[in-house]
Amino acid sequence: MKKVILLATILFVAVASTACINNLAVQDLNNKAQAYMDKGDYPQAIERLKSSIDLDSSIFETHYNLAVAYTKSDDYINAVEEYKKALALKPNSADVYYSLATTENNLAVDMEQGKVRMNVDDSLYTPKAEDMDLDSEPELTENEQQLVEELVDSAVKNYEKYLELNPDAEDREAVEAQIKALSEPKTPQPME
Repeated sequence: MKKVILLATILFVAVASTACINNLAVQDLNNKAQAYMDKGDYPQAIERLKSSIDLDSSIFETHYNLAVAYTKSDDYINAVEEYKKALALKPNSADVYYSLATTENNLAVDMEQGKVRMNVDDSLYTPKAEDMDLDSEPELTENEQQLVEELVDSAVKNYEKYLELNPDAEDREAVEAQIKALSEPKTPQPME
């Protein structure tokens, strides 16, 4: 019986130690990512945050910061996915709804401008600069046009959720104006 208790104690200490070391590594990676973000080195910040998520994918701030880094890198495809993961961890975060709405709108604009296209399997990609014709308006496929409409509709809903969760928002008028502009049938405009 003593051997079982000793073995269980050793196992518990080992698991607790591993968790503690893991938490320290996650915190270290997040701190390094923040330092890179502060310097504007978003690719390095992204790599640190992705490594942090590999160690512990349950931390809201890591997903949110990764989404912000992708957004600052104009990688709206990955930013949208990370904002959604952050919302899954903290579903009542008004700021995430706002950021997701803005990013969805910007992704829709990029698609309208041909900066983001859709593969046959409906995955999104950024074409190489030499493959883009920025002088003419791209012809969107039916699936691309449908996705643009879905992104705009989702952006409107997420802006509305932001206002619902943050009824005293200082930027209420600007957000309501953006909702109105997106609700009118026309090409989406990027919002800063």
